[in-house]
Amino acid sequence: MGVAAGPIRVVVAKPGLDGHDRGAKVIARALRDAGMEVIYTGLHQTPEQIVGTAIQEDADAIGLSILSGAHNTLFAAVIELLKERDAADILVFGGGIIPEADIPLLKEKGVAEIFTPGATTTSIVEWVRTNVRQPAGA
Repeated sequence: MGVAAGPIRVVVAKPGLDGHDRGAKVIARALRDAGMEVIYTGLHQTPEQIVGTAIQEDADAIGLSILSGAHNTLFAAVIELLKERDAADILVFGGGIIPEADIPLLKEKGVAEIFTPGATTTSIVEWVRTNVRQPAGA
């Protein structure tokens, strides 16, 4: 996944019972408009579904949007499943309503970056471009 040619591929997912996906759709569109291939999974995805989609779609990264307060559990589950499925090279980042105090713990578990409310789409796109594999010719 880290050496594939073509545009960066990102799975944008809404894990758990959270039913609000406007922010995830805004991020998905911003990444798409920046030339990335985006697979949006829709609402109410399990960590198993998200990881399965990322592997099937040969994704370079997974962007999780969590507003439900279950971020510690859901991020950890996705990271662990990626390891179990020999896909730990898929970068995981995310955003949502996540308390500042939880961000260091999430990063210790393997989440590459957390974007909190107020983060701009430009900053997220630039972070993905900088931290996920570079597309061919870059």
